[in-house]
Amino acid sequence: MPVSESLKFLIGVCVAQADMSLKILHILDHSLPLHSGYTFRTKNIFRAQEKRGWIPIGLTSLKQEQTWSGPWVEKETIDGLCFYRSPLLDSSQGWLGTQYQLIKTLARRLEDVIEREKPDILHAHSPVLNVIPTLWVARKYKLPVIYEVRAYWEDAAVDHGTYEEGSWKYRTVRTLETFACQRATHLAVLCDGIKHDLMSRGISSNKLTVIPNGINLEDFTDCRPDEENKKKWDLAGKRVIGFIGSFYRYEGLDLLVSAFADLVKDHEDLVLLLVGGGEVKHELEEQIQTLGIQSKVVMPGRVSHDVIPGIYGLVDIFVYPRRSIRLTELVTPLKPLEAMIVGKPLVASNIGGHRELIQDDVTGLLFTPDDASALSATLGRLLSDEPYLKTLGQQAQTWAKKFRSWDETTSAYGQMYASATGQSTI
Repeated sequence: MPVSESLKFLIGVCVAQADMSLKILHILDHSLPLHSGYTFRTKNIFRAQEKRGWIPIGLTSLKQEQTWSGPWVEKETIDGLCFYRSPLLDSSQGWLGTQYQLIKTLARRLEDVIEREKPDILHAHSPVLNVIPTLWVARKYKLPVIYEVRAYWEDAAVDHGTYEEGSWKYRTVRTLETFACQRATHLAVLCDGIKHDLMSRGISSNKLTVIPNGINLEDFTDCRPDEENKKKWDLAGKRVIGFIGSFYRYEGLDLLVSAFADLVKDHEDLVLLLVGGGEVKHELEEQIQTLGIQSKVVMPGRVSHDVIPGIYGLVDIFVYPRRSIRLTELVTPLKPLEAMIVGKPLVASNIGGHRELIQDDVTGLLFTPDDASALSATLGRLLSDEPYLKTLGQQAQTWAKKFRSWDETTSAYGQMYASATGQSTI
């Protein structure tokens, strides 16, 4: 074959392969450069989909602009990932008016992006205000809709004090959630807790696929202790009990502070390291002051993502004392997985979200939720048995590496997308 003909052939193959690439438009609450468990999950989903040869693109709602303090841009690339933005609106129209404006604006913006990008699939992520406009627009363009339920926003709002469980706002959002789930082509859910809850609402199990949180193994290849912060926080020669995450009320950090105050009476070498920030930060500081343990507690605030592996290396035992509420019973957290992947033993409250991740006495220890004395006793058991502590960490690491890499947890998207688009495989 002549050179020119060979070149044409290769170009044709490349074009054909490019045409076969699946393009997924993800409709999101917010994204990078904002930092949250939500944005990091999104980032890792995009990376895993790119590895499969797909083209993920993001469109964020106006919630991104309400939180972001920088200038508005129509489209931007963050860490090599493409995100379209929605314009910021006047939100002084009352609760219902604001929600309607959010839906209406996102629908218009979604049409703009669809016309430009020509996606094969629309993949909307929690909250429900993202999927309602997606369902509207999908009918016009005859596109399948995947709805990914990461959590129930109405339950999170109850914990944050936005409104009460059973209130008209709560019931409205819950009804919309069920409505959207009934009409989406397929549902991706974060965990079994959400899956079973949706099944109780009449959603067929055949329409539900669990896509659990995962871990980027490459992010935790080097977790040697951060020597700079070790010196800065005076941790040399100390045993460190730690928590890394957001200081939400449902995290139960007041229980951890109370349990630590009890433990430190008999273990003078203990230090409590609380990394992060949030709504109960000042309450925790006051509690620590009242208990007189401020010299034993380190609260550095939020830290940059790139130093997190080294901070994991400083901690001997991680604690996740989430309180038992509807949100935590249904939804699995991400942070315990990070502790597991670096081989750290962990103690967590015995709630539904933790039981999906932790096998008691095998990959961690579970204690009675909302009980500071039970937490203190469980930690005391670990502190007095160094070999057992090490074994728990090793077993947790083995399990996490085998079952919770992002490549593993996101593999089910292939069959889901194939079914939604009517193809045998993707």
